[in-house]
Amino acid sequence: MSRIATTFQALAAQGRKALIPYVTAGFPFADITPALMHGMVEAGADVIELGVPFSDPMADGPVIQKAGEKALALGTGMTEVLAMVHAFRQRNSTTPVVLMGYANPVERYELRHGTGSFARDAGAAGVDGVLVVDYPPEECTQFAGQLRAHGIDLIFLLAPTSTPQRMQQVAQVASGYVYYVSLKGVTGSGALNTHEVEAMLPRIREHVHIPVGVGFGIRDAQTARAISRVADAVVIGSRIIQLIDEQPHERVVGVTIDFLRGIRKALDAA
Repeated sequence: MSRIATTFQALAAQGRKALIPYVTAGFPFADITPALMHGMVEAGADVIELGVPFSDPMADGPVIQKAGEKALALGTGMTEVLAMVHAFRQRNSTTPVVLMGYANPVERYELRHGTGSFARDAGAAGVDGVLVVDYPPEECTQFAGQLRAHGIDLIFLLAPTSTPQRMQQVAQVASGYVYYVSLKGVTGSGALNTHEVEAMLPRIREHVHIPVGVGFGIRDAQTARAISRVADAVVIGSRIIQLIDEQPHERVVGVTIDFLRGIRKALDAA
């Protein structure tokens, strides 16, 4: 059983919901990410989503786009991201880490290191899940098999516009959890309608029988608590990026811990 499955199983037994914070690897400082990941765990994170910087992130809004541009300028590529996960694993062998990003960095890595090298090296670094935004499920059978061979889950997005057919296609390939995009837009955009999420999740669960996390638009404890009543996990990214942007190096981890502790308290109270 993967670390992701084990984590969700333990949370379900406790009647708790998963807190999944997202941060762009290498932002806002090239050397901060492992310490930031440890701080997230200290604050109550159950799974960490680590964004792989990319120059043309189609699903990300201006906040995460800016973070990715800064991380790229600081020299953060896939090799550096895997090194960050490996550094995190020196002190933490239990918290699942999911890489979230796009096909280009994955395929560029494989061009440099050989077919199957990404799954091999991600598994060796301690990655537990991969979400490639622009890999559709019908074209992912081989990639999913490579990941499974190294104990890595392949995670997919579902959206308010997803049809039952698309949900079924995702269900056939996905493992770990699925990520429901609660807005018809990019990360950090619009106002979250919790009633629409509540209506959509039972439809997803008719087809998908692994945990469902919800993200895009969750910015505070109140919204996180409302979403946690119907979802298995709450994903928060843009708000964390906003909070740590322009912070001095010594404040980045502390600011993140303070914010996430409030979210964790709200989830547990729900």
